[in-house]
Amino acid sequence: MTEFTPEPTPEETPAGQQPTKAGFVALIGAPNAGKSTLLNQLVGLKVSIVTHKVQTTRTMIRGVAIKDESQIVFVDTPGIFRPRRRLDRAMVDSAWGGAKDADVIAVLIDATRGITEAVERILTELQNIKMPKVLLLNKVDITKREKLLDLAKKANEYTKFNQTFMISALSGSGTKDILEYFAGEMPEGPWLYPEDQASDVPLRMLAAEITREKLYLRLHEELPYISTVETDLWQERKDGSVRIEQTIFVERDSQKSIVLGKNGKAIKAISSAAREEMQEAFEQKIHLFVFVKVRENWSDDPERYRQMGLDFPL
Repeated sequence: MTEFTPEPTPEETPAGQQPTKAGFVALIGAPNAGKSTLLNQLVGLKVSIVTHKVQTTRTMIRGVAIKDESQIVFVDTPGIFRPRRRLDRAMVDSAWGGAKDADVIAVLIDATRGITEAVERILTELQNIKMPKVLLLNKVDITKREKLLDLAKKANEYTKFNQTFMISALSGSGTKDILEYFAGEMPEGPWLYPEDQASDVPLRMLAAEITREKLYLRLHEELPYISTVETDLWQERKDGSVRIEQTIFVERDSQKSIVLGKNGKAIKAISSAAREEMQEAFEQKIHLFVFVKVRENWSDDPERYRQMGLDFPL
């Protein structure tokens, strides 16, 4: 996997080809609606972390899919919820900013939960956004058809959707249909990214996200959501391998003990799982070193927001 580079200008595109199309689709929804799972399914590989913990996605992650002559850039936004802390506000602002900058907004609803309070707030806010909107009802494989039809009707009463699709992000059911639809909705123009690139997430950030996923999966109930991971060193070695040094930041000594585990068992398991996934994703041998530090009130530090690609809310 390599970093993104600009796509050739229109003048460099070979003559005789069909006109290309490219644009952005913002995936928005309540926390744990399945946006990251859907993004990975649409792109065809893992570009966004998936855990059972709510509000896992903190920044906008772009995944690129190609359908015929169209390049579709899906933007996985943080889950939209009622913010209570500074970090919450930054995430929600990022989500709505990503939605308003896209060509199409795709609203994902967990059909098993229906229109919750969080979903209702999203649907109400969408009434003020005048742009193409698509409704995606997720988990249709475990939801009765009558409930799906009723849910689609109720959602369209809040705001008019151009189309409604019933999908399963986990199995991929229905995703080919939405890819074809979005491909037709993209504006004509040159592709925005090289054909062989699946995401614009910097490798250092993706490595940190992989470790953060393994951290949450290992310590789901024990570890507070406020913890974060930063990549301190990315060093290419002569043998083609990469040395990566990372730090897991928590806010209290008690949290540090949880992450380390008895005799370092937890941090060893987290590091091992993260290293294996990085090697598969980056197609390189990875030497991973993970440290744990206490940084009190890190969520009030503007520099930490910059590291995560978020604006610091005042």
